[in-house]
Amino acid sequence: MLVENDAPLAPLTTLRLGGPARRLVTAHTDDEVIAAVREADAAGEPLLVLGGGSNLVIGDAGFPGTVLRIATTGFALDGTVLELAAGEVWSTAVTRAVREHRLAGIEFLAGIPGSAGATPVQNVGAYGQEVAQTITEVVAYDRTADEVVTLTSAECAFSYRHSRFKAEPDRYVVLRVRFALADHDGLSSPVKYAEVAKHFGVEQGERVPLERAHDAVVGLRSGKGMVLDPADHDTWSAGSFFTNPVLTAAQYESFRTRPGTENAPAYPAPDGCTKTSAAWLIDKAGFGKGYGSGPATLSTKHTLALTNRGSATAEDLLALAREIRDGVREVFGVELVNEPVMVGVKL
Repeated sequence: MLVENDAPLAPLTTLRLGGPARRLVTAHTDDEVIAAVREADAAGEPLLVLGGGSNLVIGDAGFPGTVLRIATTGFALDGTVLELAAGEVWSTAVTRAVREHRLAGIEFLAGIPGSAGATPVQNVGAYGQEVAQTITEVVAYDRTADEVVTLTSAECAFSYRHSRFKAEPDRYVVLRVRFALADHDGLSSPVKYAEVAKHFGVEQGERVPLERAHDAVVGLRSGKGMVLDPADHDTWSAGSFFTNPVLTAAQYESFRTRPGTENAPAYPAPDGCTKTSAAWLIDKAGFGKGYGSGPATLSTKHTLALTNRGSATAEDLLALAREIRDGVREVFGVELVNEPVMVGVKL
């Protein structure tokens, strides 16, 4: 276990901004993770659990307590059941599952930055897949009960970009995640996302070669600046900054009365709701790719990514986020909600 005081946090996040941690603990085993959490809890000090730092906005003042950086490793396969340690790099694990073991179920989640332990927290999803579709169990340290627990997929209470872990952020620390993958003789899961189907010239619901599915998604993400590249400031982001709004029937009806919404994307959602596109709303509200003239701007490749052009502060980024949120609300009457976790700051 490595302990550092007044440690910079910006280099540990994909946005590369934010102040220091009073104390940074890097844990390489589950026992070290649990010991660090118990120590912080016993001292009554704030605790921030850090994985790959890809879904995080840290305030310029930093974090006044202990930041626990989970650096555990472990990729274990039992038939088609994959167990990942929380600290495993997600994109690397997906590539191994596809290329080395020819297993489907997470191939459309290729190229997503961050750690495996963060995936159930956010119910990470892209291109028609969510980890909720394949996660069978999550092993976590329960800070309330002071014990290691195993939660089934149902107990994780997954929903759109949400979970039990996100709902109770101060209770669980994810240690390991188990996935039920599938062997389709070198073929992918059914293609659900229209952009991917169009790329391959197939109908939605068909399968395509597994490795080609993986590579196509990485290519699509790269074209949107969503694959990390230190030399490309369009990738200095937290990925999609706003979630796609899910509107009740009444909210959607009100939305459709606004000028220019006739061709707005609309997708069925649970409980009679309708999901629309945050990227579409942002663009149509006047915030196009590359919007902004300061050290924080929209990505030149994707309107959903707010980026650090090299010298931005957290407040620079949040000022831009507020401008976009307020602009969308004024034009369309829809309230955008941030996807990244806010530490010491809020919109």
